[in-house]
Amino acid sequence: MSARTPAGEATETAAAPAPAELRTEGLSYGVDGRHLVDDADLYVAPGETVGLVGPNGSGKTTLLRCVYGTLTPTHGRITLDGRDLAGLPVKERARRIATVPQDGSGTFELTVREIVAMGRSPHKRFWQTDTADDAARTDRALERVGVAALRDRSFAALSGGERQRVLVARALVQQPSLLVLDEPTNHLDIRYQLDILSLATTLGTSTLLALHDLNLAAYYCDRLYVLREGRVVAHGTPRELLTPGLLADVYGVAAEVSVHPVTGAPTVVYLPPGAAAGRSTATAATAETAATAATAATAATAATAGRR
Repeated sequence: MSARTPAGEATETAAAPAPAELRTEGLSYGVDGRHLVDDADLYVAPGETVGLVGPNGSGKTTLLRCVYGTLTPTHGRITLDGRDLAGLPVKERARRIATVPQDGSGTFELTVREIVAMGRSPHKRFWQTDTADDAARTDRALERVGVAALRDRSFAALSGGERQRVLVARALVQQPSLLVLDEPTNHLDIRYQLDILSLATTLGTSTLLALHDLNLAAYYCDRLYVLREGRVVAHGTPRELLTPGLLADVYGVAAEVSVHPVTGAPTVVYLPPGAAAGRSTATAATAETAATAATAATAATAATAGRR
Protein backbone atom coordinates (compact mmCIF):
# COMPACT_ATOMS: atom_id res chain seq x y z
CA MET A 1 0.00 0.00 0.00
CA SER A 2 2.95 2.31 0.58
CA ALA A 3 3.50 4.68 -2.32
CA ARG A 4 7.29 4.31 -2.12
CA THR A 5 7.59 1.32 -4.48
CA PRO A 6 9.70 2.30 -7.53
CA ALA A 7 7.92 1.83 -10.83
CA GLY A 8 8.49 -1.58 -12.32
CA GLU A 9 10.29 -3.05 -9.31
CA ALA A 10 9.85 -6.79 -9.12
CA THR A 11 8.90 -8.60 -5.95
CA GLU A 12 11.34 -11.10 -4.47
CA THR A 13 9.44 -14.05 -5.85
CA ALA A 14 6.14 -14.85 -7.52
CA ALA A 15 5.48 -17.39 -4.75
CA ALA A 16 5.70 -14.79 -1.97
CA PRO A 17 2.76 -14.98 0.46
CA ALA A 18 0.03 -12.35 0.45
CA PRO A 19 0.55 -9.48 2.92
CA ALA A 20 -1.15 -10.05 6.25
CA GLU A 21 -3.77 -8.13 8.20
CA LEU A 22 -2.71 -7.47 11.80
CA ARG A 23 -4.90 -6.38 14.72
CA THR A 24 -4.29 -5.88 18.41
CA GLU A 25 -7.36 -5.52 20.61
CA GLY A 26 -7.07 -4.23 24.16
CA LEU A 27 -3.44 -5.35 24.22
CA SER A 28 -1.70 -4.96 27.57
CA TYR A 29 1.58 -6.14 29.00
CA GLY A 30 2.67 -5.52 32.57
CA VAL A 31 5.54 -6.27 34.91
CA ASP A 32 5.32 -5.99 38.72
CA GLY A 33 1.97 -4.24 38.51
CA ARG A 34 3.19 -1.65 35.98
CA HIS A 35 1.68 -1.54 32.50
CA LEU A 36 4.35 -1.18 29.81
CA VAL A 37 1.61 -1.43 27.17
CA ASP A 38 -1.90 -0.51 28.24
CA ASP A 39 -5.08 -1.35 26.30
CA ALA A 40 -3.56 -0.79 22.85
CA ASP A 41 -5.75 -1.15 19.77
CA LEU A 42 -3.79 -1.20 16.51
CA TYR A 43 -4.52 -2.15 12.92
CA VAL A 44 -2.28 -2.85 9.93
CA ALA A 45 -4.09 -3.39 6.64
CA PRO A 46 -2.64 -5.86 4.09
CA GLY A 47 0.31 -4.21 2.35
CA GLU A 48 0.29 -1.18 4.65
CA THR A 49 3.34 0.33 6.38
CA VAL A 50 2.47 1.44 9.90
CA GLY A 51 4.87 3.22 12.25
CA LEU A 52 5.00 3.38 16.04
CA VAL A 53 6.39 6.65 17.36
CA GLY A 54 6.72 8.15 20.80
CA PRO A 55 9.29 9.10 23.44
CA ASN A 56 11.74 6.64 24.98
CA GLY A 57 9.95 4.27 27.33
CA SER A 58 6.55 4.77 25.69
CA GLY A 59 6.08 1.03 24.99
CA LYS A 60 7.00 0.72 21.33
CA THR A 61 9.48 -2.15 21.71
CA THR A 62 7.27 -3.99 24.22
CA LEU A 63 4.31 -3.83 21.84
CA LEU A 64 6.42 -5.18 18.97
CA ARG A 65 7.74 -8.02 21.14
CA CYS A 66 4.17 -9.03 21.92
CA VAL A 67 3.42 -9.08 18.19
CA TYR A 68 6.37 -11.26 17.21
CA GLY A 69 6.03 -13.54 20.22
CA THR A 70 8.94 -13.01 22.60
CA LEU A 71 6.49 -11.59 25.17
CA THR A 72 3.04 -12.93 26.04
CA PRO A 73 0.39 -10.23 26.56
CA THR A 74 -1.16 -10.10 30.01
CA HIS A 75 -4.47 -9.02 28.47
CA GLY A 76 -6.07 -8.62 25.07
CA ARG A 77 -5.44 -10.44 21.82
CA ILE A 78 -3.45 -10.23 18.60
CA THR A 79 -4.81 -11.59 15.33
CA LEU A 80 -3.11 -12.24 12.01
CA ASP A 81 -5.59 -12.52 9.15
CA GLY A 82 -8.29 -13.08 11.75
CA ARG A 83 -6.47 -15.92 13.53
CA ASP A 84 -5.46 -15.49 17.16
CA LEU A 85 -1.66 -15.55 17.37
CA ALA A 86 -1.87 -17.33 20.74
CA GLY A 87 -3.22 -20.40 18.93
CA LEU A 88 -0.87 -20.26 15.97
CA PRO A 89 1.81 -23.00 15.87
CA VAL A 90 5.32 -21.67 16.48
CA LYS A 91 6.54 -22.86 13.08
CA GLU A 92 3.69 -21.12 11.25
CA ARG A 93 4.23 -17.90 13.20
CA ALA A 94 7.92 -18.02 12.25
CA ARG A 95 6.97 -18.37 8.59
CA ARG A 96 4.43 -15.57 8.69
CA ILE A 97 6.27 -12.96 10.77
CA ALA A 98 9.87 -11.84 10.21
CA THR A 99 11.57 -9.67 12.80
CA VAL A 100 14.47 -7.24 12.80
CA PRO A 101 15.12 -6.50 16.49
CA GLN A 102 16.54 -3.28 17.86
CA ASP A 103 19.70 -4.91 19.20
CA GLY A 104 21.14 -7.47 16.82
CA SER A 105 24.46 -7.88 18.61
CA GLY A 106 24.13 -11.36 20.09
CA THR A 107 27.04 -13.74 20.41
CA PHE A 108 26.61 -15.58 17.14
CA GLU A 109 29.77 -17.47 16.15
CA LEU A 110 28.44 -17.78 12.64
CA THR A 111 29.31 -16.19 9.34
CA VAL A 112 27.14 -13.52 7.75
CA ARG A 113 25.97 -15.99 5.12
CA GLU A 114 25.00 -18.54 7.77
CA ILE A 115 22.99 -15.92 9.68
CA VAL A 116 21.07 -14.91 6.56
CA ALA A 117 20.44 -18.55 5.57
CA MET A 118 18.75 -19.07 8.97
CA GLY A 119 15.80 -17.17 7.50
CA ARG A 120 14.93 -20.29 5.49
CA SER A 121 14.63 -22.47 8.63
CA PRO A 122 10.86 -21.99 9.15
CA HIS A 123 10.25 -23.38 5.65
CA LYS A 124 11.91 -26.78 6.19
CA ARG A 125 12.03 -29.70 8.57
CA PHE A 126 14.85 -29.80 11.11
CA TRP A 127 16.82 -32.51 9.23
CA GLN A 128 16.66 -30.80 5.85
CA THR A 129 19.73 -29.05 4.46
CA ASP A 130 19.83 -25.95 2.28
CA THR A 131 18.73 -26.43 -1.30
CA ALA A 132 20.04 -24.64 -4.37
CA ASP A 133 16.99 -22.39 -4.18
CA ASP A 134 17.78 -21.52 -0.54
CA ALA A 135 21.35 -20.65 -1.52
CA ALA A 136 20.16 -18.47 -4.40
CA ARG A 137 17.72 -16.59 -2.15
CA THR A 138 20.46 -16.03 0.42
CA ASP A 139 22.86 -14.68 -2.18
CA ARG A 140 20.22 -12.35 -3.62
CA ALA A 141 19.40 -11.00 -0.17
CA LEU A 142 23.06 -10.36 0.60
CA GLU A 143 23.40 -8.41 -2.64
CA ARG A 144 20.18 -6.51 -2.13
CA VAL A 145 21.15 -5.07 1.27
CA GLY A 146 24.74 -4.40 0.25
CA VAL A 147 26.61 -6.91 2.40
CA ALA A 148 27.63 -9.52 -0.20
CA ALA A 149 31.29 -8.66 0.36
CA LEU A 150 30.89 -9.59 4.04
CA ARG A 151 29.37 -13.04 3.46
CA ASP A 152 32.32 -14.96 4.96
CA ARG A 153 32.93 -12.56 7.86
CA SER A 154 31.98 -13.43 11.43
CA PHE A 155 28.65 -11.85 12.33
CA ALA A 156 29.97 -11.02 15.80
CA ALA A 157 32.83 -8.99 14.29
CA LEU A 158 30.57 -6.63 12.33
CA SER A 159 29.71 -3.06 13.19
CA GLY A 160 26.22 -2.26 14.47
CA GLY A 161 25.11 -0.94 11.08
CA GLU A 162 26.47 -3.96 9.23
CA ARG A 163 24.69 -6.34 11.63
CA GLN A 164 21.44 -4.47 11.09
CA ARG A 165 21.64 -4.91 7.33
CA VAL A 166 22.44 -8.62 7.74
CA LEU A 167 19.33 -9.08 9.90
CA VAL A 168 17.22 -7.34 7.26
CA ALA A 169 18.64 -9.78 4.69
CA ARG A 170 17.67 -12.68 6.96
CA ALA A 171 14.12 -11.33 7.19
CA LEU A 172 14.05 -10.95 3.43
CA VAL A 173 14.82 -14.63 2.71
CA GLN A 174 12.20 -15.67 5.25
CA GLN A 175 9.44 -14.50 2.85
CA PRO A 176 7.07 -13.28 5.57
CA SER A 177 3.61 -11.82 5.18
CA LEU A 178 4.30 -9.41 8.07
CA LEU A 179 7.63 -7.66 8.64
CA VAL A 180 8.27 -6.22 12.12
CA LEU A 181 11.21 -3.86 12.61
CA ASP A 182 12.31 -2.23 15.86
CA GLU A 183 14.37 0.90 15.17
CA PRO A 184 15.83 -0.56 11.94
CA THR A 185 17.87 2.60 11.25
CA ASN A 186 19.84 2.40 14.51
CA HIS A 187 23.62 2.63 13.91
CA LEU A 188 23.15 3.22 10.18
CA ASP A 189 24.66 5.97 8.05
CA ILE A 190 22.13 8.22 6.33
CA ARG A 191 22.43 6.40 3.00
CA TYR A 192 21.70 3.01 4.57
CA GLN A 193 18.84 4.43 6.65
CA LEU A 194 17.13 5.40 3.41
CA ASP A 195 18.11 2.17 1.66
CA ILE A 196 16.83 -0.10 4.45
CA LEU A 197 13.51 1.72 4.83
CA SER A 198 13.01 1.86 1.07
CA LEU A 199 13.67 -1.88 0.91
CA ALA A 200 11.50 -2.74 3.92
CA THR A 201 8.52 -0.82 2.55
CA THR A 202 8.71 -2.26 -0.99
CA LEU A 203 8.88 -5.99 -0.27
CA GLY A 204 5.14 -6.52 -0.74
CA THR A 205 4.60 -7.44 2.92
CA SER A 206 2.63 -5.65 5.59
CA THR A 207 5.09 -3.73 7.74
CA LEU A 208 4.99 -2.60 11.36
CA LEU A 209 8.00 -0.66 12.61
CA ALA A 210 9.10 1.55 15.47
CA LEU A 211 11.01 4.71 14.58
CA HIS A 212 12.48 7.63 16.52
CA ASP A 213 13.07 9.80 13.47
CA LEU A 214 9.73 11.48 12.77
CA ASN A 215 10.81 12.75 9.35
CA LEU A 216 11.61 9.21 8.20
CA ALA A 217 8.34 8.01 9.72
CA ALA A 218 6.43 10.76 7.88
CA TYR A 219 7.89 9.77 4.52
CA TYR A 220 7.86 5.98 4.69
CA CYS A 221 4.74 5.21 6.74
CA ASP A 222 1.15 5.19 5.53
CA ARG A 223 -0.13 5.70 9.07
CA LEU A 224 1.32 6.31 12.53
CA TYR A 225 0.39 5.35 16.08
CA VAL A 226 1.67 7.67 18.81
CA LEU A 227 2.45 6.01 22.15
CA ARG A 228 2.97 7.67 25.52
CA GLU A 229 3.43 5.76 28.78
CA GLY A 230 2.21 2.56 27.13
CA ARG A 231 -1.02 3.97 25.72
CA VAL A 232 -1.98 4.88 22.16
CA VAL A 233 -2.77 8.60 22.39
CA ALA A 234 -3.26 9.32 18.68
CA HIS A 235 -3.28 7.60 15.31
CA GLY A 236 -3.72 8.64 11.71
CA THR A 237 -1.74 9.70 8.67
CA PRO A 238 1.52 11.62 9.16
CA ARG A 239 -0.14 14.80 7.87
CA GLU A 240 -2.96 14.43 10.40
CA LEU A 241 -0.74 13.68 13.37
CA LEU A 242 2.50 15.61 13.06
CA THR A 243 1.48 19.03 14.34
CA PRO A 244 3.29 21.47 16.64
CA GLY A 245 0.58 20.88 19.25
CA LEU A 246 1.01 17.09 19.32
CA LEU A 247 4.81 17.34 19.42
CA ALA A 248 4.63 19.76 22.34
CA ASP A 249 2.13 17.56 24.18
CA VAL A 250 3.81 14.17 23.65
CA TYR A 251 7.49 15.04 23.33
CA GLY A 252 7.59 18.30 25.26
CA VAL A 253 9.37 20.16 22.46
CA ALA A 254 8.62 23.15 20.29
CA ALA A 255 8.66 22.45 16.58
CA GLU A 256 7.64 23.79 13.21
CA VAL A 257 5.96 21.45 10.72
CA SER A 258 5.72 22.13 7.01
CA VAL A 259 5.07 20.11 3.87
CA HIS A 260 8.27 19.34 1.99
CA PRO A 261 8.07 20.71 -1.57
CA VAL A 262 9.73 17.64 -3.10
CA THR A 263 8.48 14.66 -1.08
CA GLY A 264 5.08 16.08 -0.14
CA ALA A 265 5.54 14.63 3.36
CA PRO A 266 5.41 16.61 6.61
CA THR A 267 8.83 17.86 7.69
CA VAL A 268 9.54 18.53 11.36
CA VAL A 269 12.08 21.15 12.47
CA TYR A 270 12.76 21.11 16.21
CA LEU A 271 13.35 24.42 17.99
CA PRO A 272 15.88 24.66 20.85
CA PRO A 273 14.55 25.70 24.28
CA GLY A 274 13.88 29.42 24.26
CA ALA A 275 13.92 29.67 20.49
CA ALA A 276 10.16 29.42 20.22
CA ALA A 277 9.67 32.22 22.74
CA GLY A 278 12.28 34.32 20.97
CA ARG A 279 10.61 33.61 17.65
CA SER A 280 7.21 34.57 19.06
CA THR A 281 8.65 37.81 20.46
CA ALA A 282 10.30 38.61 17.15
CA THR A 283 7.09 37.81 15.27
CA ALA A 284 5.09 40.00 17.64
CA ALA A 285 7.61 42.84 17.26
CA THR A 286 7.46 42.53 13.49
CA ALA A 287 3.68 42.58 13.59
CA GLU A 288 3.73 45.62 15.88
CA THR A 289 6.14 47.43 13.57
CA ALA A 290 3.96 46.59 10.59
CA ALA A 291 0.86 47.83 12.41
CA THR A 292 2.60 51.08 13.38
CA ALA A 293 3.72 51.60 9.81
CA ALA A 294 0.22 50.94 8.53
CA THR A 295 -1.24 53.44 11.04
CA ALA A 296 1.29 56.08 10.02
CA ALA A 297 0.54 55.48 6.34
CA THR A 298 -3.19 55.85 6.97
CA ALA A 299 -2.67 59.09 8.88
CA ALA A 300 -0.46 60.47 6.11
CA THR A 301 -3.05 59.60 3.50
CA ALA A 302 -5.78 61.27 5.55
CA ALA A 303 -3.67 64.42 6.00
CA THR A 304 -2.97 64.60 2.28
CA ALA A 305 -6.63 64.21 1.53
CA GLY A 306 -7.44 67.02 4.00
CA ARG A 307 -4.99 69.42 2.31
CA ARG A 308 -6.69 68.74 -0.97
